[in-house]
Amino acid sequence: MALTVSVIGRPNVGKSTLFNRLVGQRVALVDDTPGVTRDRREGDGKLGDLKFRVIDTAGLEDADDASLEGRMQQQTEMAIAEADVNLFLIDARAGVTPIDQYFADMLRKSGRPVLLIANKAESRVADAGIAEAYSLGLGDPIGISAEHGEGMSDLYRALEPFAALADADAALAAEEEYDPTKPLRIAIVGRPNAGKSTLINRMLGEDRLLVGPEAGITRDAIAVDWLWEDRKIKLFDTAGMRRRSRVVEKLEKLSVGESLRAIRFAEVVVLMMDADNAFEKQDLQLADLVIQEGRALVLAVNKWDLVEDKKELLAEIKEKTARLLPQVPGVPILTMSAERGKGIERLMRHVFEVEQLWNTRVATGPLNRWLLEAVQRHPPPAVAGRRIRIKYLTQTTSRPPTFAAFTQRADKLPESYVRYLINGLRESFEIPSVPLRLNLRERENPFDDKKNPKRHLSKSRKNKT
Repeated sequence: MALTVSVIGRPNVGKSTLFNRLVGQRVALVDDTPGVTRDRREGDGKLGDLKFRVIDTAGLEDADDASLEGRMQQQTEMAIAEADVNLFLIDARAGVTPIDQYFADMLRKSGRPVLLIANKAESRVADAGIAEAYSLGLGDPIGISAEHGEGMSDLYRALEPFAALADADAALAAEEEYDPTKPLRIAIVGRPNAGKSTLINRMLGEDRLLVGPEAGITRDAIAVDWLWEDRKIKLFDTAGMRRRSRVVEKLEKLSVGESLRAIRFAEVVVLMMDADNAFEKQDLQLADLVIQEGRALVLAVNKWDLVEDKKELLAEIKEKTARLLPQVPGVPILTMSAERGKGIERLMRHVFEVEQLWNTRVATGPLNRWLLEAVQRHPPPAVAGRRIRIKYLTQTTSRPPTFAAFTQRADKLPESYVRYLINGLRESFEIPSVPLRLNLRERENPFDDKKNPKRHLSKSRKNKT
């Protein structure tokens, strides 16, 4: 129950009635006499499938701090600061009063999210008050009747984004923190005879693994502990993976399975390629597998000491990387000689850089400010005459950075627009080189009239709220 909602408003606008409606029982005293509620009251609220903590507050009044009313207001201000979203109630039948205007300004200056709720909107008499509520400058008013339970569908839709954001922030907070003292798992993969075991031997400074000119010497995924500049490392040497059509022996099939398992459990994967024939089909398939698994990738071009025209070949490799691996723009490429032990320091520097990017976290506030600018700059396309609106964006997890965009028609948003958002995220928050995921989500409204025909407003009210 990550979301906290406070109910705010002047006396006798129906705050406690709404509180009772949300918690599902008559907990707070309700009476026509203003000022019945004096202390903050908390309860477990529920609206459809949304669950949250809800705070009922005393009616806002402009009073001296030392007075009883002033102390009640201080309690309300604490609730405003504590809540993820504040429901600011006005009486739709009475319209906007000067005290409503005063506290609307106070809520706006607080910087906390506010939803404007026009209560007691069950009759046509309230239409003028709902229209007048726009003058408060707090967005579109949501017409409800807390007493009769009308307008709960609209309130659900308004609360849904805040619930998702609170859940995402809670998940990120609960996620295991990045700990540089823990062993970093690095898998060395590539085609047979690319120099994987030779590289690990040079890293360790001893002939720990069997090597030779014969392809396919390594059969098991060997894990070796190593220490690099006081950082604990666990290296995984893997069997060379050939094209599936050439994997015929049962033992080799098992070896390939162990290699795939090492990729899935690694944090950073170093793909070794032979300088003579880099980026063959199998290299690309391995790189694509690493990206699909969401691992951080480093490309190592081995046997560079044997290359004659190094400048021309390096330019060719960089061009192929940009063209063939657009999913990870800026992925590190380094040239090395595993046999001579050259390039190991640069390799580890790239490994630590991509590991840090792989653990990137972006706060929800900056994400949604960026989303607003990105959508204004290039709005989502209209489908069947209806503009697709992306409600909000949040990071759901890291390792790799994964984001969720919430929209009412996720299946209609074109892939080209999703790529536009992903590229924008990479550029604006400086997340190159590593896989980045953007999931489109939408949640069904449990108050949808089509699925719940008994839950509805009158036709005229539903069209207005």
